[in-house]
Amino acid sequence: MSLIGRRVTVLGAGVAGLAVARALAMRGAAVTVLEQADAIREVGAGLQVSPNGAAVLRALGLGAALEAVSLRAAAVVLTHGLDGAAVLRMDLARLRPDQGWHFVHRADLIALLLEGAREAGVEIRLLQKVQAVDLTGERPVALMAQGARVEADLMIGADGLHSAARLALTGKVAPFFTHQVAWRAVIPGDAADPPEAEVHMGPGRHLVSYPLRGGAWRNIVAVEERRRWVEEGWSLRDDPMELRLAFAGFSPRVRGWLERVEDVWLWGLFRHPVAKVWHRAMPLGSLAILGDAAHPTLPFLAQGANMALEDAWTLAAALAGHDGDAAALAAWEAARKPRCARIVEAANANARNYHLTGPKRAVGHGLLRLSGMVAPGLALKRFDWLYGFDATA
Repeated sequence: MSLIGRRVTVLGAGVAGLAVARALAMRGAAVTVLEQADAIREVGAGLQVSPNGAAVLRALGLGAALEAVSLRAAAVVLTHGLDGAAVLRMDLARLRPDQGWHFVHRADLIALLLEGAREAGVEIRLLQKVQAVDLTGERPVALMAQGARVEADLMIGADGLHSAARLALTGKVAPFFTHQVAWRAVIPGDAADPPEAEVHMGPGRHLVSYPLRGGAWRNIVAVEERRRWVEEGWSLRDDPMELRLAFAGFSPRVRGWLERVEDVWLWGLFRHPVAKVWHRAMPLGSLAILGDAAHPTLPFLAQGANMALEDAWTLAAALAGHDGDAAALAAWEAARKPRCARIVEAANANARNYHLTGPKRAVGHGLLRLSGMVAPGLALKRFDWLYGFDATA
């Protein structure tokens, strides 16, 4: 079905929203993005674009922009957090030289997607807070905080974890607290540090760190198991001393990083189910959700942004390749849901594996060391189904 002139309304100007807006506009759609903020900005944090996400950015014509703002990852190194001893090194540059893993500041990724969307003719409207989505009529309607009603022929909910579009499709489903909290911080970096992701694993906690922006900055995400509940969301500030105390028993390298933390954000990690329904075809319009609105994931496989990019490309391709929204959206959901559910479960498993204690930890780390010596590519090969996938092929 031709998308030329098709009017599309996208809710949310994050990674999913901007990527799907450009993907649709490249196929001729007239796309408007509604964003609740007064400016499109991201607070300081890093993310990883793995080969499956990078493939989409290249197909969107943004590969060169990604290379310009990111660092190519050379390796992922798993270490014993308490003494800093190496457990497993996955040498990406040697084992997968044809694939690109990228460390990128979230703000830089948003900026290149925003420029790409605007260059493709997408209209971005700010200060557009969606209070609810109404699916009782013939078309989906966004009910705005200012009182306006925005009808859409095709509405795409890229409105994140607390999605109004998802709520309209599936009703309220309560998440549950995983009994884990995460701190995130960015500190000044050292340009001499290699472009490697370091995972420092300890009993009941772990810390991930990698350089950003040519090594000028270092991203830190630290996770601790705890019983007490912490608010869900990214906007809780915490005292850096709390982070230092949580990792006081870790290696001097980790403690040295944490001594340099001045601003830190804390959030509780909640597990949300993959949405049971991702779309609805209506008499005169359709609604679909993607990214975190459809399949929120814990941050233990660095796939949130990458799944959003895959969703964006495949949704646009499905709409262009089928006769009618009903067939397109049904085929897209059927294809995407099993893969996204598998990724979410793999992230859940990583959380457990990073926090092993006692004999299980000794055995687990020993097996990783042995596999690294005997078959150095084995650990990475286990995830070929994830990183080797090309949504644009």
